[in-house]
Amino acid sequence: MTHLLLPLLASLLFVGGMIFAKRASLAGIGPLTFLFVSNLCACGAFSFLWMLGGELPSADMWWQPVVIAGLYLIGLTFTFLAIQMGDVSVATPVFGIKVILVALLLTAVEVNPPGVSIWLAALLATLGIALIQWTGEGERHHLVLTIVFAVLSATSFATFDISVQRCAPVWGAGRLLPAIYWTVGVASLVLVPWVQWSDLRRVEIQKLVFPGAMLVALQAVCIVLAVGMFGDAARVNVVYALRGLWGVGLAWLAARIWGGREANLSRSTLLTRFLGAAVLTAAVVVVIVAGD
Repeated sequence: MTHLLLPLLASLLFVGGMIFAKRASLAGIGPLTFLFVSNLCACGAFSFLWMLGGELPSADMWWQPVVIAGLYLIGLTFTFLAIQMGDVSVATPVFGIKVILVALLLTAVEVNPPGVSIWLAALLATLGIALIQWTGEGERHHLVLTIVFAVLSATSFATFDISVQRCAPVWGAGRLLPAIYWTVGVASLVLVPWVQWSDLRRVEIQKLVFPGAMLVALQAVCIVLAVGMFGDAARVNVVYALRGLWGVGLAWLAARIWGGREANLSRSTLLTRFLGAAVLTAAVVVVIVAGD
C-alpha cells in the first residue's frame, strides 16, 4: 500500500501546477505554450526512469508508446483548455471522474459486468459534477465548456492509464515510460511555431510557466510510475482523485493571496463546490472500499 503515497503526492503537485497554469493564462500565456514547456519538462524527468531497467520488445510493438503518448497529449491539451476556460475549483474536481472511468474500462477489458459499487460511484460522480456546475455564478457558457473539457481530459487519461498498465509488464517501466515521454517530447516540437517565445523571455512569466510546468511533469512521474510499476490503476486513481478537494481549497486560497475570480465567489458558491468535490471523493471511496 505504500505505493499509494505516489498518487497522493501527485494529487497535490497537480493542483499546484494547475494554479500556476491558470495564473499564466491570466498573464496572457496560451495553453499551447504551457503544453510545450510542460511536455519538455516531462520528457526530461521521465528519462531518469531508464535506470529502472526493462526490455525493448520486437519492433512490431513499438507502436504502443506512440499511441499511449498520443493519449497523454490529448488529455493534457484538454486539461489546459479546461483551466484556461474556467476556474481551477470547477475543473479539478471534475477531473476526479477519471477514477470511475478507469474502473469501468478495467471492467470492460476484463470482460466483467460492472459491480454495484461501480454504478453507485458513477451516480455519486454525476451528482458531484452537477453540484459543481449548479453554482448560479459566472458565465454559464464557459462553465459548461470547462466541464466538457475536463471530462474529455479525464477520459483520455483513463485510457492512458489502462494502456500503461497493460503494456508495462512486457516492456518494463524503465523502458515503456521513457519511450512514451520521448515520443511526447518529439511530438511537441510541432508546437514550436505557436510558442510565445517573446513572453517566455519575461521574468514575471518565467516565474509562472516554469514552476507550473515542472509541477505538472513531476505529478505525471508520480502517477504514471505508480501505474507502470505496480499495475494498480484503480486504487492509484482513487487516491489521485483527492486533487478534487485540494483543487477547491487551494485555488480559493491562491486567489485570496494573488487575486483571481475565485477569491470573489460567494460563500454559498464555495460551499456548493466543496460539497460537489466531497461527493466526488465519496464516489472514489466507494470504488476502493466496496471493491466488488
